[in-house]
Amino acid sequence: MVGFVPRMHWLKKEKNGMVHYRYGGWWSVWWTGTYSMVLSKAAFFHKKYLELYTHSMPASVHDYVSRERNCEDIAMSLLVANATEAPPIWVKGKIYEIGSSGISSLKGHSDTRKKCLNDFITLYGSMPLVSTNVKAGDARQEWFW
Repeated sequence: MVGFVPRMHWLKKEKNGMVHYRYGGWWSVWWTGTYSMVLSKAAFFHKKYLELYTHSMPASVHDYVSRERNCEDIAMSLLVANATEAPPIWVKGKIYEIGSSGISSLKGHSDTRKKCLNDFITLYGSMPLVSTNVKAGDARQEWFW
């Protein structure tokens, strides 16, 4: 996937030895310079991944997205990462959001996303996301590259 809005995940072990993953929003990406997903609202990918999403993704993931009306972008990121074994590509650019009343403005959004990520990993049976810190940009506008 190639996109303008990066997000990340990271492994977090709890005291009882259980493993789960955290979902990181923009501030986590900005702070660490690392990402493992790009949001599908501003992304490009080959049409074969839409075919896989529609016909090959586990029905349990489809049902989850339909029921929760959220996290289709995380499901797509997991699907593409599983198929390619490669990280997404963050393209430097600007995206302008209109308004601030979207689903991400709701209370508990970050917890919902973390739950989706961990539930999908359980449903998929593995963690295919690959982290990276590569960002594509116009070299003519950069001093260092």
